[in-house]
Amino acid sequence: MRVLFNTYPVAFDCPGGGEIQILKCKEALASRGIEVLLYDQWQPQFDQADIVHHFSVYGGSSVFCNYVKNRGLPLVISPILWITQTSYRASLYPVDEIRHLLNIGDHLLPNSQAEAEALASIFEVSLEKFTPIVNGVDEHFLEPLPDPQIFLDAFQVQSPFLLNVANIEPRKNQLNLVKAIRDLDIPLVIFGNIRDRAYYDHCVELAQGCMTHLGYLPNHSELLRSAYAACELFVLPSTLETPGLAALEAAATGAKLVITREGCTQEYFGGEAAYVDPNSVDNIREAILMQLSAPLKETLRQHVKANYTWQRAAQQLYQIYSQLL
Repeated sequence: MRVLFNTYPVAFDCPGGGEIQILKCKEALASRGIEVLLYDQWQPQFDQADIVHHFSVYGGSSVFCNYVKNRGLPLVISPILWITQTSYRASLYPVDEIRHLLNIGDHLLPNSQAEAEALASIFEVSLEKFTPIVNGVDEHFLEPLPDPQIFLDAFQVQSPFLLNVANIEPRKNQLNLVKAIRDLDIPLVIFGNIRDRAYYDHCVELAQGCMTHLGYLPNHSELLRSAYAACELFVLPSTLETPGLAALEAAATGAKLVITREGCTQEYFGGEAAYVDPNSVDNIREAILMQLSAPLKETLRQHVKANYTWQRAAQQLYQIYSQLL
């Protein structure tokens, strides 16, 4: 079986969780003997593919997906989208293109049942067309816990600290996080690319020294794993998450979580995390204070290990691909 992967044209200009999902699914499928080709517009591989898997319904996806359908190839789509009636009515997304993509895809692969139900309801697509595929963590995040001192020594960071691993942009909501913690006696450390320079500058100005941005660490970095182990809390108060790969990684490394309630986070983490209203600075602050005094739950790490790995995602994908061939 050969599967052709693709995503929207500029996805890898500033990669985030969605792009990691693509590459990790490719690796996990390869370990099962399934060849995955990454689409190359200069040397298209349609003749080599048995099935095409397109990730994202971001603007610019429809030309490619229409062509796949015209070629007569099976097409599955991972929407990687959390949308509500409010954001739909506000036209925050290219809703006509999204509706078209959901209709032409032979099968749709959201990251959760909640995402499936939201998309099916808002765009009036049969729920039977959806099969949730889990997001996962790398196997190395499930190994024995790393030494927190590795990170602390490498970056000269003092413990305790809060950790946020995310691209810096309005959706990740670092501005409200800074507002919530700037009067607390605990600093914030951020790893991630800067997607919005003006937004980043505003965060720095408002933080008044309580925020330290240490650049980007690759997903496979042992320093990143050590940072998760060293932090007092992992905090991700985004405007939405599905559910946030960094949150899964942090949980797998034993960190306590404060995370947005918007998206499918509660489906993934259940009662093992503290959930916040991303629009409420007071609520974010209260959740942080509550979790700082809460005991660490080993059950969260075990929950992720049992349910959310890329190998499990690959098994689910293989079943869907096989049904369509």
